[in-house]
Amino acid sequence: MEKFTNLKSIPSYLSLQNIDTDMIIPKQFLKTIKRTGLGKSLFYEMRYDENGKVIEDFILNKEPYNKSRILLAGKNFGCGSSREHAPWALSDFGIKCVISSSFADIFYNNCFKNGILPIKIEDQTVVELSEYSKRKEEIEIDLEKQEIKYGNKVKKFEVDSFKKKCLIEGLDDIALSLEKTSQIDNFEKNIKENSPWLLKND
Repeated sequence: MEKFTNLKSIPSYLSLQNIDTDMIIPKQFLKTIKRTGLGKSLFYEMRYDENGKVIEDFILNKEPYNKSRILLAGKNFGCGSSREHAPWALSDFGIKCVISSSFADIFYNNCFKNGILPIKIEDQTVVELSEYSKRKEEIEIDLEKQEIKYGNKVKKFEVDSFKKKCLIEGLDDIALSLEKTSQIDNFEKNIKENSPWLLKND
């Protein structure tokens, strides 16, 4: 997983509330088990019309927002089904941070497992940050200091220390398991030497 460093970007702003995972990535794109290639289908029904033509007025189809790495969203972002394809699609599109006043719990946790930082802040700060989106001005996310920097303001945010460590060090579930390789090897060695009968197949 890519390590999360300081992030600077012009944010995109979706003011809609209750954006569910089916809106983020519709069900017809869930056949793949690959984490790549889903970015083009992110918010598919909002980005394309019924004929598959790009809806030019949708924010993520416009410059410079189509290159945004930070997404501002209305409350209860990521509600609905627990599909992990939702953070896969966001990440593949280039979104590395989602800021909202509230998230669905499963989506929130899935973000950390896929290299995305979800930040919970109050609605008023989301509104303040949306002005930077409208003016096409960058904001900065400093995960180490747990700060959002915009203009001459700094806003602190909370994040679980273990989840923070995983993002900074680029550790997903597989990488965390691999960190314990030597312990696993030692355990297997001890079993082989001291209780070999446990390894015999019937």
